Amino acid sequence: MINVQFAALPARWETYREPLKAAFNKAGLKVDLRLDHAPDQVDYVVYAPNSDLQDFTPYTRCKAVLNLWAGVEKITGNQTLTMPLCRMVDPGLTAGMVEWVTGHVLRYHLDIDRSITVQDRWEPIVPPLAFERPVTLLGLGALGSACAQSLARIGFPVTGWSRSPKSIDGITCLHGDEGLKQALSTAEIVVLLLPDTPATTNILNAETLSLLPKGARIINPGRGPLIDDAALLAALDTGQVGHATLDVFRVEPLPADDPYWAHPNVTVTPHIAAETRASTASEAIAENIRRGEAGEAFLNLVNRDLGY
Repeated sequence: MINVQFAALPARWETYREPLKAAFNKAGLKVDLRLDHAPDQVDYVVYAPNSDLQDFTPYTRCKAVLNLWAGVEKITGNQTLTMPLCRMVDPGLTAGMVEWVTGHVLRYHLDIDRSITVQDRWEPIVPPLAFERPVTLLGLGALGSACAQSLARIGFPVTGWSRSPKSIDGITCLHGDEGLKQALSTAEIVVLLLPDTPATTNILNAETLSLLPKGARIINPGRGPLIDDAALLAALDTGQVGHATLDVFRVEPLPADDPYWAHPNVTVTPHIAAETRASTASEAIAENIRRGEAGEAFLNLVNRDLGY
């Protein structure tokens, strides 16, 4: 019997209990899934960083901690977590992100906002075709790569940037400081899907925003700290950035007095770009437990040095 501890907020237990049991059965795993195993008897922890479990020291036989969130920045600094940590890569979450990003890129590309707001005159303005609209993705992990490929299939010339070299068919892949400058210099639409690490904090700042073509659009479904908020607001005020759609923020929920709410060139969405789906996430968790029991390498293992 494999002892699995579920450590997340109570509402998550109600959401995940039955999908996890179904996924374990489907994978042929004999699992005792509980909220209250004795720590020294736990083989795996299914985990959310906002749970009460913060000290992993008693979990002496735990083989891996399996995160329910795609982001791991709230747990990588936990010095008591010495066992392998796996981030969530969920097909349902990926599909949701691809749909959200593609929708907002097309919204900007086709100038749909103008069609909605300008209803008092006949003023035909024909948008360019997709192949004439350069799009840059900052971040080429599982989510960034999927979004980049989706946009490329529509016909957008897509440039992807990452900290280390990547190669993706149909995508111009750049990396490093010079690559970032090149990626931003032609981007009429920028999508941020980087992890939140010290190396990515404020990656869009006054200097990097100035590299964009005037009037470029920003879409951030990644992490709030990727953007220097004061610099973005200043760039919006000057027209250097034409509009920003922001789904994530340093403080959530976004405070009622935050200037983003009132800015005419900002769209706020309440962290809804993508959500982990219990059914598909449970299958990902079951597969990693199967791998652990079979002595195979875990999927989506976190590199503690890089922070993702």
